[in-house]
Amino acid sequence: MTVVPILPTPRTQLPLWIPLITQHDFAGKSHTAVSANGVHVTYEDGRQRLCAKSGLWNTNLGYGNENIAEAVVRELRAASYLPLFRTAHRTAIEASNALLSLPAHSFHRVIFSTSGGAANDAVMKLARQYFVLDGQPERKLIVGLKGSYHGLTYGSQALSGDELGQAVYGVDRRNIRHIGFDDDGAELAQLMSREGHRIAAVIMEPVLGSGAEAVPDAFIEEVIKHRDQHGFLLVADEVATGFGRVSGWFASDEWSQQPDVIVTSKGLTNGTSACAALLIARRVTETFDRNESVFVHGETQAGTPATCAAILGTIAEMKRLDHNTLTKQVAAGLNNLIEELQNTRGIGNSSGRGCMRAIKLRSHNGTPLSSNGVLAVVRRIHDAGAIVQAGPGRIQLLPALIYTEENFEELSTAIHSGLAAAEKDGVFA
Repeated sequence: MTVVPILPTPRTQLPLWIPLITQHDFAGKSHTAVSANGVHVTYEDGRQRLCAKSGLWNTNLGYGNENIAEAVVRELRAASYLPLFRTAHRTAIEASNALLSLPAHSFHRVIFSTSGGAANDAVMKLARQYFVLDGQPERKLIVGLKGSYHGLTYGSQALSGDELGQAVYGVDRRNIRHIGFDDDGAELAQLMSREGHRIAAVIMEPVLGSGAEAVPDAFIEEVIKHRDQHGFLLVADEVATGFGRVSGWFASDEWSQQPDVIVTSKGLTNGTSACAALLIARRVTETFDRNESVFVHGETQAGTPATCAAILGTIAEMKRLDHNTLTKQVAAGLNNLIEELQNTRGIGNSSGRGCMRAIKLRSHNGTPLSSNGVLAVVRRIHDAGAIVQAGPGRIQLLPALIYTEENFEELSTAIHSGLAAAEKDGVFA
């Protein structure tokens, strides 16, 4: 007689494989969204919850913006699809011109991609090919920051400085280096002294997407000085920080010198399309032009007419709504909320800049809360009516730029209730 083990009954039997969690404990009804409008999401359990992470950092102007939606619909009717393989279309050219007009620094051309991860793959390829054309084929190393997040495609997962199972997946990191940014640039200087002649690019998030840790201005200036000395490309990964999330159009607008490439995604279409873009400086484009060299990268769904219409619509809405003022107002609201929470048990220091913030969580013995503990806190805040993002030892807050005082009051109530429930359940013990 064969004995069949009795296994736990799954809470749900969805045909969908939910990313980044084990499947057996997915709380289906309370975590399956059915609609979203403004800054609220309605779930299958009938409850409406306040979103405090702008989808995934990307619906900066809230869900369901009518003007952006109309721009996309008009373009879908005019041209349901047009590719960019060895060809162009008018809306892609218009969107490129619009993007190039945004940064404080000067850029020359745009390459479209479909995600921040794919765009980071492209920029690593671009940097290596640039130096082959420049007569320096030994420059293959790509440098990222410890704790950084650049995506989960094969190349971007290698570049990410966070622990994301790279060894499990056999991700090739032989030409990747990671450095810390909290030591006054000592590790950076050591790397440059040892391998500066082999470095193709240094890729930095102005604020790390994983944990909302702001990279100090002094460190950025050190990287710029080393670029002047060693000649590598400097890439600003602004997938998360662009389009009003931190300040202005791009956080790198405040750098003393321009990066050679800006990578942007997330807020680029207000979350309506799978889209990313590389804004490329003349230094790079002229080298390719002079050598009549082809950059071998393309994606079927990159820069479609509807996607480019969404970019144009988003830029127009950002300007119409005065995004600089919105960013300052929401940043002030976050500052007030974080200050209010400081005396709450389990709350530690905060991190981040602008509208990209995080609140560190501490167990009762003072150590950072474990990843399971953070997820437990996030679930209880969700149950209390708000959606926040888990981070390393912290919760992350990335509200839409259209948040009101009433929204912040609602968020405060939900966080306090969630923390109280977590405390009662022994999460902080």
